[in-house]
Amino acid sequence: MTPPRAIVVMGAAGSGKTTVGELLARELGWRFDDADAFHPPENIAKMSAGTPLDDTDRAPWLAAIRRHLDDCIARREGAVVTCSALKQKYRDVLLKNNSHTALVYLQGTRKQLWERISGRKNHFMKPAMLDSQLAALEEPADALTLNIAPTPAELVASIRRQLSL
Repeated sequence: MTPPRAIVVMGAAGSGKTTVGELLARELGWRFDDADAFHPPENIAKMSAGTPLDDTDRAPWLAAIRRHLDDCIARREGAVVTCSALKQKYRDVLLKNNSHTALVYLQGTRKQLWERISGRKNHFMKPAMLDSQLAALEEPADALTLNIAPTPAELVASIRRQLSL
């Protein structure tokens, strides 16, 4: 297996995408970006008001993330990006014809995710939005899937081992 040059860490809110992604990027000496940074202000406002995004809202956001991944790969700059990427069609935008990017799915139960996001402060994702995310989730068949129960360090070690990094 050729190691990837970019990794998308996906999962529902509360799965630990940011924590695991930041730690992974730091260990690899790669760039880290949270997909939330690619949202236009209109999307942030909708989510802050508790309104789930629709596919029209997500299209420019996903395109911006894909451009970022392609740019990093073209510059031979390793990149870790976190993104919920709940549906296969979203992952297709990010990963189709992109053999240099690996997908890591942080999988958690509703109970695990609820406990984590219920304790958050100052984050636009509200706990009540979890059910809509889980309803939309299409679990990937083509990802490295890891349960979120282990520590972030253990998850990163598993990712590095399984992706030959």
